[in-house]
This record gives sequence, structure tokens and C-alpha cells, in this order.
Amino acid sequence: MSEKKGIILSGMRPTGKLHLGNLFGALENWVKLQDEYQCFFCVVDWHALTTAYEEPSDVKENVKEMVLDWLSCGIDPEKAVVFRQSDVKEHAELHLLLSMVTPLSWLERIPTYKEQLQQIEGRNLATYGFLGYPLLQAADILIYKATAVPVGEDQAPHIEFTREIARRVNYMYNKKIFPEPATILNEYKLVPGLDNRKMSKSYNNVLEISIPPQEIPERVRMMITDPGRIRKSDPGNPEICSIYAFHRIFNQLEPESIETACRGGEIGCVECKKMLSGWMHKFLEPIFNKRQELEKNPQLVAEILEKGREKAQEVARNTMQEVRSAMGMV
Repeated sequence: MSEKKGIILSGMRPTGKLHLGNLFGALENWVKLQDEYQCFFCVVDWHALTTAYEEPSDVKENVKEMVLDWLSCGIDPEKAVVFRQSDVKEHAELHLLLSMVTPLSWLERIPTYKEQLQQIEGRNLATYGFLGYPLLQAADILIYKATAVPVGEDQAPHIEFTREIARRVNYMYNKKIFPEPATILNEYKLVPGLDNRKMSKSYNNVLEISIPPQEIPERVRMMITDPGRIRKSDPGNPEICSIYAFHRIFNQLEPESIETACRGGEIGCVECKKMLSGWMHKFLEPIFNKRQELEKNPQLVAEILEKGREKAQEVARNTMQEVRSAMGMV
């Protein structure tokens, strides 16, 4: 086996079955990274409570559904450590100790904090859990001494914040405890929702990774096409059509020819959707079939998470010994 490039920590909040935006926005990249890095993939269930603390009843089932999606898409517990955040209590201890040295202003200036306060409606987010979410995220990363973190552009400020925390602790206690993790921007493929807005559960416009193949044609029929096209012969505008956006992802042979035919009025939307359904079926059927096989073992997810906990906790405990010693707690 070739030498690993470094250590990666990445996580997802358990909000249920994943959709294509999750697959092409992060999970596809994880599958590649697990061959190149020592990877820790974390089900961040405490993070789920930062916005859903009033209704936590679905978290346990959502953990199972999400891990099954991870495995179905190629995450391999033999290559990466797959574990649940709340199973490794050292995350909470490091978060607490880091909170003692973190200026409040550092948390308040993070862009996503103010943005989500404005965007998320109907929930009381005036809590420390929500404000301190980036610090808990930093603890998740630093406790494994991650050297890199794959994120989307919107999360890049969180990694810079983590680097600042690492520098502050190292300087304050005159000891190189934590590396400063680099940011790996995900190779993101833009996936629109069924209504051509961003694919999001909050918009109810998602297409799940685990969709049964026989349901794909009906879901594709629901997708929004160019509203300006009335007849097949009308020139189309692929750039405003969600069908073409999906063709660019799934059509492995001829997305450009679809664009040309659409602009020239040589292919109608019904035919275009049928072609897309075929490509999506070909891509998603193996994932669906693998998930069906995995579900035959009801204890599989619990067993994987327990083995992952053991591996993760061993690393976390060693880090916490260093932190406690540096901070005079032992």
C-alpha cells in the first residue's frame, strides 16, 4: 500500500437518506480520498442538534439511513474509520477546553452564522450550541490532528477558523499540539433540484441516492424544462433547463450533442427526459442494489460504528492526554 498523504476528517449531519446533491457535492469525493489519505468519516449527530434540538426523535434512525448510503456509494470501513461523533466523548471535552480560549468575536464573525440566522425560519437559534457550532467542528477536526478537510466553498471560513484555533492553542501553551489543517475544496458538480432550484430537503425537491430504479422515469418527468419551448421544433435554452444540467452529470457519452440538438429544435423535452432516465438508471441501479444487500444485515451499521468508535477513540484519547497536560489539567 502506498504511503498516505495525510489525515482527513469530514462529517455529515444525519438528516435522513442522502440525495444527489450530497453524492456529487461531497460523498463522491470522499470515496476517492479514502484511497489517498487516512480518513475519519464522522456522523456528526451532535451537530444535528444545533438546529433540531427541539425535535431529535429522528436522529437515531437517520444515522442508520445515512451510513447505509455512505456504504452503498463506496465508503469502505476497511479503508476509512466510520464512526458516530457522540460515541467519542472526547470531542465534547476538547470542545469545552477550546471554548475557554476562544474569543467570542471569532465565532460571531463567521459568515455562515449570520447567514443561517437570516435564512432558517421557524426555529429559535439564539443558543450557544448554534453559535458554537464552528468550535465543535474545530474540535472534531483537531482531535484527530487532521492535516486536511474537504469542504464546499461556504465552509472554507470554518476551516480557517480551525487553523486560528490551532495556532492560538499552540502559541498559548508553547507546544505544537495541533497541525493547521489545509482546505480541500470539493470537486463539486452543481445538481439542481426537481424544480431547478438548489437541491435541498427544505425545498422538497430532492432525488434520493437510494431511489428505486423503477421510480426514476416518473421523477424525471417532474423536472422543470425550458418554459419558452412550446413545440419540439422551438429552439431551446439548455442553460436554464434542469434536464440538461442532469445530462451533464449522467450522460457519459454525448451531453454536447444533447445541447446542440436542443438549441436546434431537433429533440423534444419528452425524448430528452427519456434519454436522461436511461442514463440515471444505469448510474443509480448498482447503488440501489448494493443498499438492498446491505439492508439484509440489520446489525451491520451498528457493528461498523462500534469498530469505528474503537479506532477513533484511541486516537482521540491520545490527543486529549496532550491537551490536558498542556493546559495543566493532569
